[in-house]
Amino acid sequence: MASFTELETWKQASKIRVFISDLTKKFPSEERFRLTDQLIRCSRSIGNNIAEGHGRFHYQDNVRFCIIARGTLSETLDHLIVALDENYINSDTLKLFEAEYDYCLKLLNGYIQFINRKKNDELG
Repeated sequence: MASFTELETWKQASKIRVFISDLTKKFPSEERFRLTDQLIRCSRSIGNNIAEGHGRFHYQDNVRFCIIARGTLSETLDHLIVALDENYINSDTLKLFEAEYDYCLKLLNGYIQFINRKKNDELG
């Protein structure tokens, strides 16, 4: 695969980043440097880590960055639960995100398994 932008998991991470960007524009201004900033940073980090891992030479480095991406994906969900608790979003919005989250998590786990299989195949 020539570019990380061809990875389905990166495409899904990008979709999540846009979802969060659009959503946080509706948050109260007093959250700009708190919850809004945290959500934007962690949602961006998902795709950033997938891209960085893809650019690494060794399979294990790629896996490590995908595991970090999986963690920031979960962090994004946690921040949205906080947004629900603070009444910045409703439960329908959280459910929409959870569907995107579940799909991205599935893709990330599958990609990690794929990388590990490739590594094991090359080792013999």
